[in-house]
Amino acid sequence: MRRKLLFSAVCLVGVCSTLYADEVFLKNGDHLTGQIVRMTGGKLVFLSKVVGEVTLNLADIKTLSSNEPVEVHLKDGTVLHQPVAVAEPNEFALKTTAPLQPQKFPLADVASINPPPAPKPKWTGSISGSVGLTTGNTEASSISGSVSLARRSEQDRTTAGADFAQVSQTDPDTGEGRTTENWWRLHGQYDYFFTKKLFGFVNGRYEKDDIARLERRFVVGGGAGYQWIENDITAFSTNLGLASVFEKYKFQGDTNNQLSLQAGYVFSRQLWKNTKFLHDLTYYPSLEDFSDFFLTSTAELRTNLTKTMFANFKVIFNYDATPALDREKTDVKYLLGVGMNF
Repeated sequence: MRRKLLFSAVCLVGVCSTLYADEVFLKNGDHLTGQIVRMTGGKLVFLSKVVGEVTLNLADIKTLSSNEPVEVHLKDGTVLHQPVAVAEPNEFALKTTAPLQPQKFPLADVASINPPPAPKPKWTGSISGSVGLTTGNTEASSISGSVSLARRSEQDRTTAGADFAQVSQTDPDTGEGRTTENWWRLHGQYDYFFTKKLFGFVNGRYEKDDIARLERRFVVGGGAGYQWIENDITAFSTNLGLASVFEKYKFQGDTNNQLSLQAGYVFSRQLWKNTKFLHDLTYYPSLEDFSDFFLTSTAELRTNLTKTMFANFKVIFNYDATPALDREKTDVKYLLGVGMNF
């Protein structure tokens, strides 16, 4: 009698474990029972009772179900946390109680299931610079540098940077020193992502250029942007908004203070294993007169020398439709240096 009761109990446990196990139905007709572990990058890790842990392509799965709640992240940013049930091919459903009808979703809309905790966002950046010195028939010295900072989380992104350069020369006949380049700039932006792609932003920049007779240019603005692509190889985003532009030039009493549109993009591309290209552009046309505008663009080619060291070549292009008197509208700056990532 005891043997019969023990046998019945074992059978009952086996039946219950089968009934309440997670299930995956494949398009080739296979059926697995066990436990859904996680799904990221289109790969589902499933702990099967028969064959152990297996990795399945999401494209090969017909439908699936779970006994316990699972955390399902959809591509539109929606997060579901409840048991799922089998549905039509290429779909899954949320388990509900009668008389409620189960809500169905396409499997193709799933971004991840039970994803591992996202790493805590941290600041990253780089610093680079160069120093030049010439003596003898020509007396000259130069110094330049750049700093960039970035912090990215799923919800927001902060970027900031600074560039400067100074070049001095001494006339060998008169011994008179002359500064041929002396400028610096600061810029930063904060992005808040409403969805995976759409974000709002606020930004600002401050710059000064003695040779261009720019005593100061201060810009602050905001608007909306769209992140078209963002991965380890390529990143591209566009933005559109409004900005307040204040300019003051040396030896000129008047200042320029106007409301402008601002439109631009940010692009980066890993060209080769150790070489990356970075490029951005922002256009500020005055709302009162579109022919009065300021445009700034930066292009940089960066090649890794070691894991942390790199060499870079940066070109900064500025175009001011209304520059200081006797100054050029176009200003191009070249920076060649060595830097370090941190």
